[in-house]
Amino acid sequence: MSSERVFGLHAVSSVLQRDPVRIKVLFVQEGRDDDRLNRLLEQAEAAGITVQRSARKRLDGMVDGVHQGVVADCKAISAGDESDLQKLLAQQLENPLFLILDGVTDPHNLGACLRTAEAAGVLAVIAPKDKSAPLNATVSKVACGAAEIVPYIQVTNLSRTLQALQQAGVWITGTAGEAQQTLFEANLKGPAALVMGAEGKGLRRLTRERCDQLIKIPMLGSISSLNVSVATGVCLFEIVRQRSL
Repeated sequence: MSSERVFGLHAVSSVLQRDPVRIKVLFVQEGRDDDRLNRLLEQAEAAGITVQRSARKRLDGMVDGVHQGVVADCKAISAGDESDLQKLLAQQLENPLFLILDGVTDPHNLGACLRTAEAAGVLAVIAPKDKSAPLNATVSKVACGAAEIVPYIQVTNLSRTLQALQQAGVWITGTAGEAQQTLFEANLKGPAALVMGAEGKGLRRLTRERCDQLIKIPMLGSISSLNVSVATGVCLFEIVRQRSL
């Protein structure tokens, strides 16, 4: 079974709270003794997880990033597929919200998008299998627990998936710089899927053509675009705002 290393107090604590069976071994820095770490160790003990005290130098060699003295050797999170999406659609929820990432390959951006999606009540994040970021330890750390909560579904044919969503009554809104209306002018209520493209390239042609409407974020400065995770947050919370009216 494939594995990954989740590191950092918040990321490891999130796995302990939400999916402790994923953790095979918890490595903790020798000599560290503080309240946050002790609470985490209590969680691990309650879940029956093996804890190994290790030198900081060893932990430094395990991961590429700030581990805060905590590294968990975990079973890898697996992405969902088309069958998982069909199960979600079969629930016929009243007002589902999906986030679709078309060509987002940076795991930091995926992690940030998952975190924002969880905060905005997104039912699932969907991406094509080709040319999209995989779930890994970097995604898990940046997502701060959201990767264990929000399903990440990778599909073979994104255009066909968009069509399936439309057939289920979901309105597809794509983001594009050439759009005529801003997100503040568009109607974003009801069952919806927000489609975000890769930075620089934007949405692919087939994806853009499949959308029911295109929107843009009004840019008032000299910079023409935002980081995809920032733009995702702006758009998702405009949807949340409109739904609350």
